[in-house]
Amino acid sequence: MSCTGSNTISFSPGLSLTAQRTRIGGSGSYSCLSTDPAVKWGRSSISGGGRNGCFFSDATTVEHITWNTGEKTEVVYRMGTVQQVAGQAVVLVVGRVVEGRFKGRTVTSPGVQAVLNPLECASQGGVERIVGPSALLIV
Repeated sequence: MSCTGSNTISFSPGLSLTAQRTRIGGSGSYSCLSTDPAVKWGRSSISGGGRNGCFFSDATTVEHITWNTGEKTEVVYRMGTVQQVAGQAVVLVVGRVVEGRFKGRTVTSPGVQAVLNPLECASQGGVERIVGPSALLIV
């Protein structure tokens, strides 16, 4: 199954040049193409934490997806890469569905979230929120 959409991810404290312990929260929305024509879209909430910075991520996040069919999926992402490239957060996370629809399948979620001010990484508050396109590939 392949889904495209967007995510809004918040970091507390904000991402800085040095990795530090952060809490992660956010939401996503996706439009999907699937071998099951009943699954057309999904909405998600994201939570987690770990050591994160503008150039490094070692975090565990959980994404709770509710599909248009009413079914739910829980994905745990234990590995991720977040890199700032010219003010863009290039994100790639790989996870596994641990509960619900698609249980046992692997999920990759590449995306590019825009940082409105690339200099925020060096600012006192850091990057507190990234927003942008994302994808879900469930295999």
